[in-house]
Formats: sequence, C-alpha cells, structure tokens
Amino acid sequence: MHVVVLGAGVVGVTTAWYLQAQGHQVTVVDRQSLSGLETSYANGGQISVSHAEPWANPSAPLKVLKWLFQQDAPLLFRPRLDPYQWRWALSFLAQCTSAKAAHNIRQMVNLGTYSRSRLQALRQEANLDYDHLEKGILHFYTNPAEFDAALEPARIMRDQGCDRQVIDAERAVQLEPALTPIRRRIAGATFTADDESGDARMFTQALAHRCEQAGVTFLYGTDVLDFDRAGDRILGVQVLRAGKHQTLRADSYVLSLGSFSAILARRIGLFLNIYPAKGYSITVPVKNQDAAFNVSLTDDEYKLVYSRLGDRIRVAGTAELNGYSRDLNYTRCRAIVRRAAEVMPEAGQWDQAEFWTGLRPTTPSNVPYIGKSHFTNLYLNTGHGTLGWTHSCGSAAALADIVDGRRPDVDFTFSGL
Repeated sequence: MHVVVLGAGVVGVTTAWYLQAQGHQVTVVDRQSLSGLETSYANGGQISVSHAEPWANPSAPLKVLKWLFQQDAPLLFRPRLDPYQWRWALSFLAQCTSAKAAHNIRQMVNLGTYSRSRLQALRQEANLDYDHLEKGILHFYTNPAEFDAALEPARIMRDQGCDRQVIDAERAVQLEPALTPIRRRIAGATFTADDESGDARMFTQALAHRCEQAGVTFLYGTDVLDFDRAGDRILGVQVLRAGKHQTLRADSYVLSLGSFSAILARRIGLFLNIYPAKGYSITVPVKNQDAAFNVSLTDDEYKLVYSRLGDRIRVAGTAELNGYSRDLNYTRCRAIVRRAAEVMPEAGQWDQAEFWTGLRPTTPSNVPYIGKSHFTNLYLNTGHGTLGWTHSCGSAAALADIVDGRRPDVDFTFSGL
C-alpha cells in the first residue's frame, strides 16, 4: 500500500520508518528543506517517561491566573480573539481534576515506556548516533510545595511501571555533582534511571537518511494546502511544490503536521483540539567539563529541562499560548538563561546562548491523537505536546500496526479504536 505521511518532524519520520519496515511504499511531505527543522529542531532533548504529569492538574488553574501578567511565567496564557484558543482553554480546565490527571498520567506513562523500548531497539537496528546519553533523568525541586505536589504523580507513575524514585538532596547531588551550587536549596528530587536524552534533530535527520536508503521518498519544499475527498474517503492531497500546484494520490494518508494538523483537519470538517504552545530553548557551549552535568535534569518549578548534547548544553521549556506566532520573546529567553546560570554557573557559556522557539502541538490532556480518523484512509499521529520526542517511536510503531489492522501492543486509548 502507498502511504503519504504529512510532516517530516520526529513523529512523521519515525512513522515513515515503521510503515516502510512493514512493507508499505511511503512518501513524506514537508514544507522545509530537510527533516526536523521545525518543532524537532532544538527541543529539550529528553526521552522522559517520567515527565508524564500533564499540565492540566488540580494546581494548574490558580497557577495560570497568577502567571497571567508575568512575562517570564513558566506557562503564559495570552487571551486572543480566537475561538479555538478558548475552546482549548475550557477543555484544559475540564481536565484539571485529580481523576482525569491520574488517567492521563497512566496513558502517557504506558505510551512513553513502550516508545522508549522501541527507540532503543531502533537505535541498535539503524545504528543511529545523536549525542544520546543513557544516564537517566533527575527532577529537582527548590520549592518544598512543588516537591510535595510531585509525590502523588510519581507514585502513580511507579504503579504504571515507570521507576521514578523519590530521593533527597544529598542523593541528588551524588547522582549529579553539577547540582552542588544549589545543594542547600534542593527540597527534594526524583530520579528515573531508565530515561535518556539526545538531540532530536540529529536523530530525525539520521533516521530520514536511513528511510531514504530503504526506499522512502521525501518531498521537501512542499506546502500541504488541502485534501481532495469524496464522502468518507481521502482521494488526494493538494500541495504547492516549486511554484506548481499538484495533487498527491495514495492509498492512505497520515497527518503528522504538529500544531498545523488542526488547521488542515478543519478543512475537511475534522476537529482536533490541538493548540500551539510556543516553547523556548537555549543552546550554549560547555564551559567547564567538571561543572557540567551528564544526567539530564528537570527543573519542575520553572518548567525547564536540561540535556547534555556532546559539547553543548540545551535548556528548554516554558510555554506560551499565543497563537501561531514564532517570534522570540526575549524576556522569556533571558529568564531561561538567568535560571540556568543560577543553577549551574560554571557549566555553560551562558552569555553565548543561541535562542530558539517552536510550536508544540498540545492537547488539553497532553494525550496525543494516534489512530484512525472518521475518514476510512486518513490516520492521525499528532498532538504530542512536549513529549513528541519521547513518544515518537512508540506512536509510530503503534500507528503502523493500526494501518495494518493490528491492535498495538500497548495499553493506550487510540483514536478510532
């Protein structure tokens, strides 16, 4: 069967890989000149099953109100005259109950654990190098209330098989000596030894090369405009390539356009409750090898993640719900630099920070759309929010099974099933 995958980010490329591995002819379409140049370009770099607590939780509404007019807030909601933003926000509030948060944690842990195992197998099979480290992820807390609030989600994760262990400040510094400068301020921490880190863009581009070697066709510089459809079936995809309008035809189609999936889906009457959450990152050279970290870190109070990528340090996080603009807010950029320099002053060349921003395709629950749409030959693999890198391989492997009519081997509520 010929399958067209729309989107060449980490989710689209992994989808192409697993589909071709199961014998399908695959074409990947993307508007950029290479794979991994949008949201996958400079993300936080974590394969973080332990980062499964959704933004929508009982403490979120008051925090969002408190942060509403704070330019450097970890989560910034900027109200717009946008009905889709408000619909998303109301759905987000509906997810902020203890029961729904616990359900969503279970969904994301199950998918994350499955995805991490698929990534590890794929890394060996395709011989991929992407500055990955298998040193675990350490969540640290400098606010005692934030640490106390993390204990119940950590327990739920452990019950689902994610071994997120609660540790004290002394153990945290033993595991990662780079935290020594703030040792006295650490209220507590958790550590998940099985989690990993790595450069998502390097991974995506290396895997795209392997896909091409296996026969996958990539159509770069191609804008996806609309679908041709008849009844409940997609007949083709209208694109603009090299200044010419074309229609690409296949047997089936996979929608993996990140935040832009929702816009395209609306053209055929398909509502996906996805809204862009603009995230930021900085990348700096390592300054002092002895002061730099190797264990990937999560600063939950400030919603920041730290990953060591060879001789570079990546710090990423925060979220701004402000439409589809990708303009840099330098107040937010400087806030990341300031916090990173406070935590590990000698680790990186903080004055040489390269700033980046990207749009995370976020659902109110943080649970992605994976599976069949109500069109018989249109499949969804989108809406992964902050966990696209973490969930990419599992989502793609599961979707390939669904395309072939098999039930995926993971406990997750798939779309259309």
